[in-house]
Amino acid sequence: MKNITLALDERIIREGRKYAAKHNLTLNSLVRQLLERTVDEDSQNWLEECFQLMDQVKVPKNVPKWKREDLYRA
Repeated sequence: MKNITLALDERIIREGRKYAAKHNLTLNSLVRQLLERTVDEDSQNWLEECFQLMDQVKVPKNVPKWKREDLYRA
């Protein structure tokens, strides 16, 4: 396995380490998994299938529409 060097903002590294620790991972393994999922052809197919399924969902007409302002009040 080859090593690479990344330059990231300190806040991203700090928060990434917290997230990784919560999931019993190292920051290195988290970055590796995310990169593998991003470039792996099977993962890309899975993501495309998710978008296709979302496009097929029938939303009832009586569901209230959200406005951008509503999101800030949540």
